[in-house]
Amino acid sequence: MILYPAIDLKNGQCVRLLRGDMEKATVFNDDPAAQARVFQEAGFQWLHLVDLDGAIEGNAVNSTAVRNILSEVTLPAQLGGGIRNMEAIDRWLEAGIARVILGTIALEDPALVKAACKAYPGKIAIGIDARNGMVAVKGWVETSTISAMELALRFEDAGAAAIVFTDIDRDGAMGGVNLDATVDLAFALSTPVIASGGVSSLHDLKALKAEEQSGINGVIVGRALYDGGIQAKPALEVLK
Repeated sequence: MILYPAIDLKNGQCVRLLRGDMEKATVFNDDPAAQARVFQEAGFQWLHLVDLDGAIEGNAVNSTAVRNILSEVTLPAQLGGGIRNMEAIDRWLEAGIARVILGTIALEDPALVKAACKAYPGKIAIGIDARNGMVAVKGWVETSTISAMELALRFEDAGAAAIVFTDIDRDGAMGGVNLDATVDLAFALSTPVIASGGVSSLHDLKALKAEEQSGINGVIVGRALYDGGIQAKPALEVLK
């Protein structure tokens, strides 16, 4: 199971939000590339990058920060936030992003997502962010009437590399991962699931690892790494 340290970008800085609220951002590093180096040196195998401003605006906003990260580390990185057309997908993959995460357009333009999965095998993940079980889009500002499960099942035959499932109500709140919802989703799908939102302790990681056979193959950790609630070495040991 892969542990993805999160670097969420807002105004060129590395931040963490509380339950997706852009007004409740805590800055953890003014230099995201330096933070990426810290994670690489700690032994992580991947990075999880999110352009928070881009998710709101619908296009890349923190491109400079992302490119600086790519120039500073050799780790593969997955990127989400504001990537809503094939041109943007092409551009980021050509720039060196290993995997693009498509969220809002998975709901609004599923045909484009399926075309991207076909064009770039193994390089497209689908981001499904849920509030009370319902899909939220456009930087979590809008909540749809489609459930996370329903949306995920629509892409079962698409060939996506993974479903990145985030429980927004848990994100940044350090209250523990929504294990039941994550396991239910993973069990229902053939597409691997990456868990996100609320992971705050080694207990959460052990609980997810115990359910690996359901189809969970990764977990994203943010605030707990920055606050020290989770240390890299023991966390990586738990999941290996």
